[in-house]
Formats: sequence, C-alpha cells, structure tokens
Amino acid sequence: MANDSSETSRAQTFVNPWLISVAVMLGTFMEVLDTTVVNVSLPHIAGNLSATVDEATWVLTSYLVANAIVLPLTGWLSNHFGRKRVLMTSITGFTIASVLCGMAPSLPFLIIFRVVQGACGGGLQPLSQAIMLEAFPPEERGKAMAFWGLGIVVAPMLGPVMGGWITDSYSWRWIFYINLPVGAAGLIMSKLFIFDPPYIKRQAGGVDYWGIGLLAVGIGALQVMLDKGQEDDWFTSHFILILAIVAAVGLTAFLIHELLDRHPVVNLRVFRVRTYSTGVFLMTTLGFGLYGSMVLIPILLQTLLGYPAMNAGLAMLPRGLGSFIAMPIVGALLSKFEARKLLTGGLLVAAFSMYALSHLNLNAGYWDIAWPQFIQGFALGFIFVPLTTATHDPIAKEQMGNATSIFNVMRNIGGSVGIAGATTIVARDTQTHINVLGTHVTGYDMATRQMINAARSGFMARGMDFTTATHQAYAAVFGMIARQSSMISFNAAFFLLGVLFLVVTPMILLMRKPKHKGAAVAAH
Repeated sequence: MANDSSETSRAQTFVNPWLISVAVMLGTFMEVLDTTVVNVSLPHIAGNLSATVDEATWVLTSYLVANAIVLPLTGWLSNHFGRKRVLMTSITGFTIASVLCGMAPSLPFLIIFRVVQGACGGGLQPLSQAIMLEAFPPEERGKAMAFWGLGIVVAPMLGPVMGGWITDSYSWRWIFYINLPVGAAGLIMSKLFIFDPPYIKRQAGGVDYWGIGLLAVGIGALQVMLDKGQEDDWFTSHFILILAIVAAVGLTAFLIHELLDRHPVVNLRVFRVRTYSTGVFLMTTLGFGLYGSMVLIPILLQTLLGYPAMNAGLAMLPRGLGSFIAMPIVGALLSKFEARKLLTGGLLVAAFSMYALSHLNLNAGYWDIAWPQFIQGFALGFIFVPLTTATHDPIAKEQMGNATSIFNVMRNIGGSVGIAGATTIVARDTQTHINVLGTHVTGYDMATRQMINAARSGFMARGMDFTTATHQAYAAVFGMIARQSSMISFNAAFFLLGVLFLVVTPMILLMRKPKHKGAAVAAH
C-alpha cells in the first residue's frame, strides 16, 4: 500500500494541473448543461412520445431528484470506493444514460434513463471541485475556481440556446447524443491524468444505510415538492402536502441520525467551522438569486415581450458573457486582494443589477434587458469564485470531498427554492395586481370608455358584428391589465432578489480572513 501511495504521489507531481482541470470540467460542464438544455425541448418531446407537456415535465423532475439525492453522498462514495473510480463510473454512467435517453421509445423509458443520468451526474460537480482544489498550489486556487466556475455559471445559460437550436435544426434526441463525444473525452482524460491522493482510502466501519435512506427520502420529496408546487397550487394539493411532511420528517430524522452516528454518510460536523457554515449559507442564497432570476427572465421575454423561445435564450447570453469575462479577472485578483473584499463588491453590484431589472416595462428593448444581465453575470464572477475559495480555506484535505458535496447540494437546493419562490411570487402577485388595477377600469371612466370604443371600432372594421366586437374589446382591455399586472409582479420579484443580496452582505464579516491569497484550502 505504501508503494502504491508513493507511485500515486509521484504520478500526480508530474501532471499539469490544467490537464486535470480540463479532464474534470468536461464531465461537469456536460452535467450542468443537461440541467437546462432539455427545458426548451419539452413540447417536442411530449409531441413525439405521445404525452402531454405536463407529463413531459417529469423528464426534468426525475433528473433533478436523482441528482439531488446523490450529490451529498459524493464525499462518502469517494472515501468508500476511491475518488477516481467514482468519477470514472459517474462519467461512464452519465454518457451511457444520455445515449439511452436519445433512444428512448416512450416517455416512461425516457424518465427511467433520466433518473440514471441524474444519479450518475450528481457526483460530478463536487468531485471536480475537490480534485481541482487539490491539484493547484494555494496561490493558484483562485484561478482554478474561476475556471471551474465558468462551467457552473455559464453552462446553465447556454443550455436553453443549445437546446433550442439543436431541436429546431435536428431533433430533440440529439440534445442527448452530443454528450457521447464529450463523455468519452472526459473518461479518457480522467483515466490518464487523475489519481487518488494517499489519504483517500476505504474507511473502517459499516455502511450508514439509515442515513442514505433518510437522505434519499427527504431530499427526493423536497425536490419533487419544489418542482411541482406552483403547478399544483402548493398546499391546496394533498400530493404536495404529503411531500412537504415527508421531506420535513425525513430531513429532520436524517440530521439527528447523522449527528449521532459514528460513521455518518454525510459528516455534518464540518459546520462547526464558522467560515465554512457562513459560506454555505451565502452560497445557498446565491443559488436562490441566480436560479430565481434566471428562470424569470425567459418567462418575461416570452409571455410579455413576445420573444420566441430561441430568441429568449439568445437574449440571456449577456449574463453568461459577463461571467465569462469576470471569472479569469477575479481569479487573477485573488492573488492580490482578499477574497472577502471581492465578495462584498460582487454582492453589491449583483444587487444593483437586480434593481435595474426591477425597472423594466412593456416597452423594454433588447439593450434594456441585456445590460443589467451583463452586469449581473460580471458580478456573479466576483461572488462565486471568492466565496468558493474563502469557504473552503479552513477545511482539511481529508474533509474536502465531504465539504464540497454539502456546498454544492446547498447551492442546488437554494436554486430549487429560488425557482419555486420566484415563480410563485410572480403568479400570486399578478392576480393581486389584476384585482387592484381592475377596480380602476370601469364603464364610468372616460378613458376606459374611449379605449373600449376604439378597440370595438377596430374589430368591427375587420368584419365582426357589434356584440362580438364588444366582447373582443373587453377581452383586449383585460389583456392589457393582465400584462401590466404581470410586469409589476416581475419588477417586484427582481427588487426582492436585489434586497436579498444586500441583506446577506454583512454576513461576510462572520468569515475569517483566508490564510492564503488565492487559496481555497489551508495547508495541512
């Protein structure tokens, strides 16, 4: 065993860390891209597989549930089976499941293969992060996290654009087939350039079956609840209510069990480190704001401003471009400036970008939407990289796999809560504003009568009779009220997300100063 460890250490010494980065990022980028690339293809999938769009949404939900369950288990799996083995198994399983998804003859088969794909992909993010944190010396870890952040932040924004283009140009099945060459390249590079560090070894003690079971039930129920809640009108649905109870009981039991178990599947004692626990909370908030705003913008563009799905995806590219530019800049700045200062600036600029989005109106042009998104994407680079590096600075290498697993699962949970919360706020707030604005639109108001008369005259000019034209005129006025109400609701949601970034900014003071400039891990 000593000889094996020595050979592994020597092999790692002569591997360029950027080759390691490319190896792990191929799989990670592929996995993150698949969380959003399917979204715009759902109507095509439903039509091709003789299903409704509502039924087809389980293609998304099944993937997210399986992904969320496996994500926190990654640290334990790495210690139990070896990090390299788990990584290569995950890439292989994800790639094979992608091909099977493309070949699926029916919706049930597609959902089953998406479960396998999500389960295999769940470990790729924390594994790649842990491997990259250890591959680079402390002074270069900021650059490494900037490179890693490109995949995590930019890939979800490219997904809708790629999905729309591939579906329109070829077939929805090719959104899965394109993973085959990427997965093959990632597997070959992982085999050649990645090695387990000496301290990764199979741990003594039994398998925490209770912990795994409670985690699967709790996280699975929570993810389904968040994904389907708004669609089923939340707690008016018995299905959602049952899921909420199962999630609350399962996760509570899981937390108690893990704190008491001698060999927990997820080591929660890492939260005793104040900097880490604060960083995880901030990352959860970032997930809430990032995914919450990311899901609102295409809805706004398509439902209120009349953008086709493909154009809506293209209109979101400035945010990805902002992050793409910011990531390498902040990676270099981390070697000169303290991470907490860069993080503070990033949160303040992100709040400003949300404030700018909260002032859009129904006459907004492309650049009115593009510039706030570009600024927000740039700010995310100054949030994501410093937060990741500072959070993991005090964590020992032996705990890195466990720490990155928790860090990533909390970001994903924050994102799921953000999506559910943002869409619910807009839907409920729109109804409220329709009622409020509607009370001021009456037949006794001169402006309203003029508007209805003008609309009715227009419809009658098209050949409609008086009664039909009157009904159409009233419908047009109501549609105008509904659009204005919806716009006000979107503005309110963006404003609340901006306030959220401001509110959590003082929490940076709870984080300790990193021991190394640009370091994500303290030397142990």
